[in-house]
Amino acid sequence: MKLQYVSLWLLGAVLILCAAHTCGLRRCLISMDMRHIEESFQEIKRAIQAKDTFQNVTILSTSETLQSIKPLDACCVTKNLLAFYVDRVFKDHQELNPQILRKISSIANSFLYMQKTLRRCQEQRQCHCRQEATNATRIVHDNYDQLEVRAAAVKSLGELDVFLAWIDKNHQETSAA
Repeated sequence: MKLQYVSLWLLGAVLILCAAHTCGLRRCLISMDMRHIEESFQEIKRAIQAKDTFQNVTILSTSETLQSIKPLDACCVTKNLLAFYVDRVFKDHQELNPQILRKISSIANSFLYMQKTLRRCQEQRQCHCRQEATNATRIVHDNYDQLEVRAAAVKSLGELDVFLAWIDKNHQETSAA
């Protein structure tokens, strides 16, 4: 009889911990309208991708890196990739066309806002970085480093839709949980 009570107590404790963990993930979601960013990118996508001289190379390597990220690592990978775009890609890209430059600046500002949101989550210890998340981010950086800086920036900007779709997908799956 005592064993049944202990089992029920343990089951209850696990359910409470799982519920608390799920709520923690929800609080780390980016509450931002992704359509604005996606529309800004769509307006410059063709011009950016036309400058890409390495059509057979990918930085984000969608099938391997982003698609294998578990929901538990989504916050960390998102935080790391936002930093990657802000700290490297946007800074390394040199754009002469003022309209494209304005759109890129708008996207960069949105990324800065998302970083701020995720930074708060990390401060509250709700955005954990496991080894898998760190490895996925390292792969992206390694892919970037294999190209010349300007070519890598163009390639990464051209793949921005992949990252935006991944953020959108992970936001929907986590918020539906």
